[in-house]
Amino acid sequence: MASLLSMQSFKNLRKSGSVTLIHVNSTLGISKRNYSSKKASSTEYLHQSVVPSMHYQKSLPRLPIPKLEDTVKRYLAAQRPLLDVDQFRTTEKLAKDFQNGVGKQLHEELVAQDKENMHTSYISGPWFDMYLSARESVVLNFNPFMSFNPDPKTEYNDQLVRATNMVCSAVRFMKTLRAELLEPEVFHLNPAKSDTDSFKRFIRWVPSSLSWYGAYMVNAYPLDMSQYFRLFNSTRIPKSGRDMLFTDEKARHLLVMRKGNMYVFDVVDRDGNLVKPAEIQSHLNYILSDPTPAPAFPLGVLTSENRDVWAKLREKLTAAGNVEDLWIVDSALFCLSLDDESMRDHIQISHNMLHGDGCNRWYDKSFSIILTKDGQAAINFEHSWGDGVAVLRFQNEIFKDTTEQPLVHPGSAAAAVDSASAVRRLQFNLDRDLENGIKKAKEKFDSAVSKLTIDAMEFKKGGKDKLKKSKLSPDAIAQLAFQMGFLRQYGQTVATYESCSTAAFKHGRTETIRPATIHTERCSRAFVCQPDQHSVEELQAMLSECSKYHGQLTKEAAMGQGFDRHLFALRYLARSKNQALHSLYTDPAYAAINHNILSTSTLTSPAVNLGGFAPVVPDGFGIGYGVHDDWIGCNVSSYPARNVHEFLQCVYKSLEDIFTVLEGKKLG
Repeated sequence: MASLLSMQSFKNLRKSGSVTLIHVNSTLGISKRNYSSKKASSTEYLHQSVVPSMHYQKSLPRLPIPKLEDTVKRYLAAQRPLLDVDQFRTTEKLAKDFQNGVGKQLHEELVAQDKENMHTSYISGPWFDMYLSARESVVLNFNPFMSFNPDPKTEYNDQLVRATNMVCSAVRFMKTLRAELLEPEVFHLNPAKSDTDSFKRFIRWVPSSLSWYGAYMVNAYPLDMSQYFRLFNSTRIPKSGRDMLFTDEKARHLLVMRKGNMYVFDVVDRDGNLVKPAEIQSHLNYILSDPTPAPAFPLGVLTSENRDVWAKLREKLTAAGNVEDLWIVDSALFCLSLDDESMRDHIQISHNMLHGDGCNRWYDKSFSIILTKDGQAAINFEHSWGDGVAVLRFQNEIFKDTTEQPLVHPGSAAAAVDSASAVRRLQFNLDRDLENGIKKAKEKFDSAVSKLTIDAMEFKKGGKDKLKKSKLSPDAIAQLAFQMGFLRQYGQTVATYESCSTAAFKHGRTETIRPATIHTERCSRAFVCQPDQHSVEELQAMLSECSKYHGQLTKEAAMGQGFDRHLFALRYLARSKNQALHSLYTDPAYAAINHNILSTSTLTSPAVNLGGFAPVVPDGFGIGYGVHDDWIGCNVSSYPARNVHEFLQCVYKSLEDIFTVLEGKKLG
């Protein structure tokens, strides 16, 4: 459901027929591109794009529905390393029966339905439903985090200075986006041709209905930006059975949280301009200096509750006379959480940014910027509204803007304004039921997060450069190390999830890459169980085979040619018709492959220091990783059913063995 952060630069690009492959290795994507067409003429915009932000949206290609026989073939290939001979025979029989019977009818209906809904993708509606109907807490189950790198100018990491600059840059981003001046999200395969002023001046005059084709002619591939409008003024609102998404673009205020208290003030004036940075600084300073103690019943912790429990409590909040204040929270541009703690290390940063103490957060906001006492910053985002492409773009732009063009500076004088009247602290009417609800929510929250362990590892003996010299995919080798590590620790191969963005298509979401394959299983067993039975050349050949096959899976997923989303959509269609599910879906093997014990996401960006998320199953690992030029880093979470420290030692040993073999040395 939610390994949902991963995210590497656009990579593994290969031409395939009429469309170029963009592997956005999980839900987020970044590429090497120069966003600014020209510098902004004022402090109101980040830049002013020659090409309107949504210029390509109308002509984006539609997400294809794979052929049913291809889906079944890919499904069985992914099941093979997870099942014994008898189990596989049963699963194969069920899959073939599905393909030739009810699956065929469902597929035909799905294709017909898709033709009637040309404005969207076949997965978009079911995927929103999947997220919004989930009743588990969004904390640990869905919301991921990405922490910012520190500002290279250390004095700018002061909490007040950095918070002010981030708020100003965020408003500038919002204004740039809404004015259609934000550079469109495009992957440039040949930037010398397409990422140029002359091409942009040409393409802006090509009608929107044809613009994608114009970009394609010069090997540029625009990405779907339909989720961007949900970045600001948006919140997930709990409702019984299925939540709803709320957006009110008219609101001009920011929500700030400190010590569990909630404050609001306007960051956009009546004319739509950014409030003076010195005034924003003054208001934030007022909040940081406010002596009001932490509330006995912090409302924010309710957003960590089971969604149905929260929905009932929210109805009580409304009945108790809090309608206006709830609207103020829901419609705020975003949430800024100012924490009073300083961070000791990466592990504490991960815990704080992923979940914190439950009190100083509003987890339902589309995103929150969290800033600690020592200026560590991160984004925590709610996942139902989008897959993070927009969030990472936002984070990259904010980091660039605050570090290159900060609007306030250390020693800047805050404006002499009456912050006491500009800033409002929200006060909610709570009755006994609501107080008890908050108390229970906090107890449940504390119990849940106390079970989570996070550990990190840095492997400094090799990275992307060495792997590319050996003609191996860095991502494939990282994934292989996880397979080897798990085999070394637990003696088995298990269901593994790596998400891949399908943002190259209109309303594309994600597709799953299945990194556990017959090739990784064979290679892992050779390295872990029988290293002395294989020559160095044989082991190198196995590494190459794993890399090639992983590349093929990545390519298929990026082109919407995986099997997970197609099978999900067919099951969703059957359920919507109250049709009994075919035995393919009740087969224990189907449940097992969707019980993703290894949930993985990769992230490298100049703005991002760490990314992380909790395991998606109780006996799983949540693996955030990055393959850098000369090192590999992992940030991994687990619950008590798994030993994360030991797992990282096993992954480290696996990477050591892989690099030893690549150097032509025998394993000891």
